[in-house]
Amino acid sequence: MKTIIRGILAKVAGLDVPVDSLADDADLYEAGLSSVASVHLMLALENAFNFEIPDTVLNRELFRSINSLAATAEQLITTPREAA
Repeated sequence: MKTIIRGILAKVAGLDVPVDSLADDADLYEAGLSSVASVHLMLALENAFNFEIPDTVLNRELFRSINSLAATAEQLITTPREAA
């Protein structure tokens, strides 16, 4: 999971540092993640993992670190969607 997230970050986030140099708990905003890049990151994650990030978890903390992204992705993958 984190390997996939790192690959997505490398492609779409435009960070100021190489993704490989970041710890899983490193602050992505301090590494250069912008609000525009976070939108690209959200769309790429949704596409890669085939889920939709609900508005209830769509906040700055979600994009804070690789750990927070992975935890949310794991939760969304294992939690069945409610019928619309």
